[in-house]
Amino acid sequence: MGLLGDRTKIRDIRDLEDGNAVDQVLLVRDSELRQTRTGAKFMRLALADRTGVIAGLVWDDVENASATARPGDPVRVVGKFSQHPLYGPQLTVEALGIPLEVDWDRLLGGPATPVGELEHELAVLVGSLSDPHLVPLMDALLGERSKTGRAFRQAFAAQYNHHAYRAGLLEHSLAVAQATAAAAQIFPGIDRDLAVCGALLHDIGKLDAYSGDDTAVTLNDAGKLIGEIPSGYYNVRRCIEDIPGFPPSLAQSLLHIILSHHGCLEHGSPVLPATREALLVHTMDKLSGDLGSFDRLGRETAEDDCWSRYDRTLGRCVFLADISEDPGP
Repeated sequence: MGLLGDRTKIRDIRDLEDGNAVDQVLLVRDSELRQTRTGAKFMRLALADRTGVIAGLVWDDVENASATARPGDPVRVVGKFSQHPLYGPQLTVEALGIPLEVDWDRLLGGPATPVGELEHELAVLVGSLSDPHLVPLMDALLGERSKTGRAFRQAFAAQYNHHAYRAGLLEHSLAVAQATAAAAQIFPGIDRDLAVCGALLHDIGKLDAYSGDDTAVTLNDAGKLIGEIPSGYYNVRRCIEDIPGFPPSLAQSLLHIILSHHGCLEHGSPVLPATREALLVHTMDKLSGDLGSFDRLGRETAEDDCWSRYDRTLGRCVFLADISEDPGP
């Protein structure tokens, strides 16, 4: 493609206006080679920063663009933003290049709480467990010195919808587990240790399902062929089998939480939540995911707008104004 031009003002995707020139680093979330009706090749990119995703269209030198703009990689993009009357907001790409510097916080965002504090809260919560079988299981899977524990502290919780940034899995799983622990003190008949462990481990299969690169925006072969829930079930069960004397009934109850945490068959769970602990974890998981989507929409929406765009994940627009502010007479 052509030579990269001079730097222009860097704008968040949410703030781009019709006619704006763009020259900045964006994250390639997806790429697809297509053809026009006349057979000419072009490339459609999904380009992102922490405030949103925009379609990028490459019409020239498509082969080189394909090699430069790979899913999961940051890329310097030169082009022009427009509001197409039929296809909506899009970026006509004039040049692509490998960036010299990458501001990952601007591209991906991150947890609201510093990662060090999240790790401390995780240690406190795991330290509150007393079950003699669950304690070694959690150390084997989430301990700081374990391979999965180190990956767990850095991984994304999702590709896009919620907590889609480094340490997002830690933030999301910890929130689900803390909410589960609090609810277990209110509602009778819940095994707190079992529910907390299920909450912390419910998404552990994502460590196998995602690409494992710095941005984790793509599903790997295991993610596409096996899926995160079966992977999580397999890894937790395999670890349980290495712990002498682990009660089969406890193993079954814990594995049921992992298998049912999406809540229904059409959302990927092979079974429905059939225990108090499984229902509680599913409920808190959905709450954390939905509120994480609220956070994402807040980043995508211009500061002076009260309402987000319609979000297909939530099935609604959401109200983002600060309700604590006095609206006046």
